[in-house]
Amino acid sequence: MSSFDKFSEKYDTWFLNNRNVLMSELLLVEKMLRGERKILSVGCGSGLFESLLRERGIMIEDCVEPSEMGKIAEARGLRVKRGYAEELPVHEKYDAVLMNGVIHYLRDPAKALLEANRVLREGGHLILCWVAGEGSYGLLYRLASLVGWKELEGVSPKSPYPLEFVREAKWQTVGEVRSLLRNAGFEEVLIMQTLTRHPKYSNDEAEDPSQGYDRGDYVCIKARKT
Repeated sequence: MSSFDKFSEKYDTWFLNNRNVLMSELLLVEKMLRGERKILSVGCGSGLFESLLRERGIMIEDCVEPSEMGKIAEARGLRVKRGYAEELPVHEKYDAVLMNGVIHYLRDPAKALLEANRVLREGGHLILCWVAGEGSYGLLYRLASLVGWKELEGVSPKSPYPLEFVREAKWQTVGEVRSLLRNAGFEEVLIMQTLTRHPKYSNDEAEDPSQGYDRGDYVCIKARKT
């Protein structure tokens, strides 16, 4: 049983305690999805992002989620199929696949990206967003997984990401993700970033996304199926 089954309530609670972090990430995902029509969200969790995106005109209806959090997403009006990213229970084609904060928790990222490729129409887009392993958050999470948040008081956010989720994750670098995408048959179209402040201060205010990946801790790549 994963942490997302055992501690599902902590996920939304953390985002609601860090509303400006949530908004910064939401604005980035919205920017990358704008203009896409038929979207599949892989690893939707509780459906928090998907429901907020729908309020902003990004209509997501179909999701895949392996954990009990999918029941929360269903209660938010999403169509959720129980399954894993590595073996998507999906046979139709989509204009875009969203994987938001998912790659950290995949058993086999390479296989999952091949599955995303499979369910995309020709020329469709994969939108992959994650905490960059070389960024401040990524490095802080690696340290927290070893020593715990108590040892990092004074340098960590006021309300840090639950340790159960931190210890279950792998924090891939931009270079690692780019390599995985190329090997899965994707061509990078755009890369953008947000959360450019130190993690201790990133919840002070929401920020608009910017192009690139050299300053932001949350990075998003739009890649085209080739």
